[in-house]
Amino acid sequence: MLPTFITIIVIVAVIVLWTISTQRKLAVLDEHIGNAMSQIGVQLSVCFDVIMALLDLTKEYAKLESETLIETIKSRKNVITAKTTPDEVMRQEEIIFNALGRIAMVTEQYPELKANQTYIKTMDAVQTFENMVRTSRLIYNNSVSKMNREIRMFPVSMIARMLGFRQRDYIVELH
Repeated sequence: MLPTFITIIVIVAVIVLWTISTQRKLAVLDEHIGNAMSQIGVQLSVCFDVIMALLDLTKEYAKLESETLIETIKSRKNVITAKTTPDEVMRQEEIIFNALGRIAMVTEQYPELKANQTYIKTMDAVQTFENMVRTSRLIYNNSVSKMNREIRMFPVSMIARMLGFRQRDYIVELH
C-alpha cells in the first residue's frame, strides 16, 4: 500500500514539474513573439514619421497631393503593440507602401525634388527602416514558428491550450 502511494505521489510530482517547465518554456516563446511585434511597431512608427517628413518636403512641389496623403496617413496610422495581429501590421505596411508609391509619382514630376539632399537622406532613412522592419518580421516569424511547432508536438499539445497558449499567424511579405 505504501509503495503504491509513493509511486502515485512521484508520478503526480513529475507531471506537475513537467507542466510547470512546459508553461515556462511556452511563456518565454510567447514573450519573444510579443517583443518582436513591439519592435515592428516601433520601426513602423518611425517609418511613418520619416514619411511625414518626406511629405513635408513634397508640399512645396505638390501641395494638394501632399496634404491628401498626410491626412490619409494620420487617419490610418495605428499603434502597433505586442498584442497587435499580423493582419494589422500588414495593413500598416500597405499604407506605407502606397504612400511611398504616391511620393515617387510626385518626385518623378519634379526632378529638382529628386535631387534635393534632404529628400535623398530621408529616402535613405525610409530604406533603412524598411530593412529593419523586414528583419524584425523575420525574427517575429521565427519566434512564431518555434511556438507553433512546440504547441503542435505531443505531449505539449495536450496542455498548451489548457494553459492558454495558441498557434500564432505569420506576417507575410507584402511586396
